Amino acid sequence: MDRQFETLLFEKTADKVATITINRPEQLNSFTRTMCLEFRQLWTALADDEEVNAIVLRAAAGRAFSTGVDVWNGGNVLGSDQIWNQRDPGELLGPKQNLCWKPVITAVHGLCGGGALYWINESDVVICSPEAEFFDPHVTYGMTAALEPIGLRWRIPLPEVLRMALMGNDERIGAETALRISLVTEIVARDLLWDRAHEIAATIAAKPAAATQGTVRAIWESMDMTRNAALHAGLKYCVIGNAVGTKEVSRESLMKQKKAYNVR
Repeated sequence: MDRQFETLLFEKTADKVATITINRPEQLNSFTRTMCLEFRQLWTALADDEEVNAIVLRAAAGRAFSTGVDVWNGGNVLGSDQIWNQRDPGELLGPKQNLCWKPVITAVHGLCGGGALYWINESDVVICSPEAEFFDPHVTYGMTAALEPIGLRWRIPLPEVLRMALMGNDERIGAETALRISLVTEIVARDLLWDRAHEIAATIAAKPAAATQGTVRAIWESMDMTRNAALHAGLKYCVIGNAVGTKEVSRESLMKQKKAYNVR
């Protein structure tokens, strides 16, 4: 895939990791209508790219991972001036809503607020640097905080979601609190953050794609089901995917290998 973007940087490496960099540092990496459309193109293309087994999402260096929508020069991120034709920009920005089941590892530095939570909400692994701060400013500006916190509800406990949404700009969730409430899974020094994100992605990408993508899809789609329905559907994912994935590895060889395992 050879594509040039206006708001994003994109690269692939031989270890089957793709890296997307949100590239508007002078505007705090805020998103525009153009960026929404570019993400949709990219997620759709990556879903079918057999040279990519895992994806790193990060943002250009600066004060912010992203502060959400560019309220000054973002264009109409809802896509239409007609009220009944407007769409949630998260439908374009997020991998899952674009049916991309490649594992996504997101590396957050600095400010991560408002619409930036769209990416957090649809990531599989989120790590951050020590100075990262998460927040949702909507109510401070007289706006209902709905879409981002509703998505966030599936990641962290309801009381934490409500506190973030209702406090608005008057509270920031720091890295340590983010780790405690499972908003992130790891805190990494800023200068090592991107390398660590790539390391995690490469570890996942080395495994059979049928297994990793099937796992991502099964777990995420289960969130819209009852427990019993999810378990029944999960068996079907195993029956379908395992027949493909197990052909890509030698179980006997794997069992004989001695490796140093990550312990958290």
